[in-house]
Parts: sequence; structure tokens; C-alpha cells
Amino acid sequence: MADIEDRWLSVGDICTYLGVSNDTVYRWIEKQDMPAHRVGRLWKFKKDEVDVWVKAGGASDKPDTEQ
Repeated sequence: MADIEDRWLSVGDICTYLGVSNDTVYRWIEKQDMPAHRVGRLWKFKKDEVDVWVKAGGASDKPDTEQ
């Protein structure tokens, strides 16, 4: 049963888990270094890595200074 808890999550899964949209997740991957892993054309996530990133403030609103 532990294998199911440690599985790789899809974009849809992580959106449901965090309560955000697909666009938000893709923006976080691109601009805020959200921990995501490319598997072919798909993005996959480890829940524990995302939890650490969120707790460290990775999902907080940051001013866009890269222009």
C-alpha cells in the first residue's frame, strides 16, 4: 500500500491536490521552479517535493522581475 502513496502524480493530480488550475501549475514550473520532472511529454510530481516547495514559500505571489 505504501507504493500507492509514493506514486508519481500527474498535472491533474497535483492541481486537485493543491486546488489550483493547470495554468497555475505550468506557470509555477516555468517561473517559480516548482519541483517537476519531465517524463516524455508529460510532467510528473512527487507529493513530498511539492509539499516542501510550498512550505518554503515557492507558491507565494512573487513580483515578475524578469522583463
